[in-house]
Amino acid sequence: MGYTVLSTTSVPAEQRFDWWCDLIGRSVAPVRIRSGHTSDFLADTGALDLGAVRLTTMSFPPIHSLRTPALIRNSDPEGYELALILDSEMSISQSRQDSRLSTGDFALWNTSLPYEGKGLGGTAGPLLRGIVLHLPRSGFPLPGGRMDRLLARALPGRSGAGAVLAAFLRSVVDQAPSLEGPALDRMGTVALELTAAFLAHHLDAHDRLPPEARNRMLLARINAFIEDNLAEPALSPASVAAHHGISVRTLHYLFRQQRETVSATIRSRRLARCHAALSDPALRALPVHAIGARWGIADAATFSRSFRGAYGITPAEHRRSTLPAPPATRPARAGSGRPARSVKEGCAPGQ
Repeated sequence: MGYTVLSTTSVPAEQRFDWWCDLIGRSVAPVRIRSGHTSDFLADTGALDLGAVRLTTMSFPPIHSLRTPALIRNSDPEGYELALILDSEMSISQSRQDSRLSTGDFALWNTSLPYEGKGLGGTAGPLLRGIVLHLPRSGFPLPGGRMDRLLARALPGRSGAGAVLAAFLRSVVDQAPSLEGPALDRMGTVALELTAAFLAHHLDAHDRLPPEARNRMLLARINAFIEDNLAEPALSPASVAAHHGISVRTLHYLFRQQRETVSATIRSRRLARCHAALSDPALRALPVHAIGARWGIADAATFSRSFRGAYGITPAEHRRSTLPAPPATRPARAGSGRPARSVKEGCAPGQ
């Protein structure tokens, strides 16, 4: 089943809160929810089945949720839930651990244990937003006893392995409407492996991960490093390998299942940045060769040749075909004795 989003706006205002609570209980896990916004509860929930894992997106006003022993006895999916806080402040308590979370943090909880959560409000508006990854406890590559050490802790998702996992989850949500069939299963496998590697990092338990998971996390970190350093002329397979403490041979081995080699990946991503920059009216005054240099391709001839090889036209031809012609000069008035002046270029509304 593809990505489905359900909103409380589809039901009458007085029914929205009860409808949403029932939806969360059936799609996630039964919880007792209180809110000061029950008279007109504006919220939505999206669901995506990725095979190995399930993903839920949520947007809702401040709430207080409680999962009690009675609710656990009534229904327990026997899993872990890993939440990425996209835009909110919240607190969570489980297993005598209390944490306050902010935008960019992850939080893990166990559906078989009581917990309490409080959504404290969004940082950019009245609604809280997040992504929840539902993980099976059975067969998870890390032992449950060690996983429980992470329950209700604020796990940073703004750098390192956390940033890699957060970026992946956001991209899955962004592309969810176009994902189907085998692609969903592949995304689920990647999500499970990246999550295991992220949690293993916080448990110092990398040795417990299968080699596939360790390699996938390392490859994701390498791709993120390349993306962040495209403007550096010295970026190369050797510099990438040195930064990550591996040999160039190992780096090429990791890339064997990707569509491009390491060098080709660096080149194609640089050219894509140049392609976009040449179409940007704000950069019209920047010479073509300077656009290439801005993204690490210092030699003008190499830039032109590589760009033509990738897109079939030169950088200058691409710029002329995508940017409107510069404004014409205004002729001097007869007898004024003054030369013509160029019309000052301004931004159109919305640019």
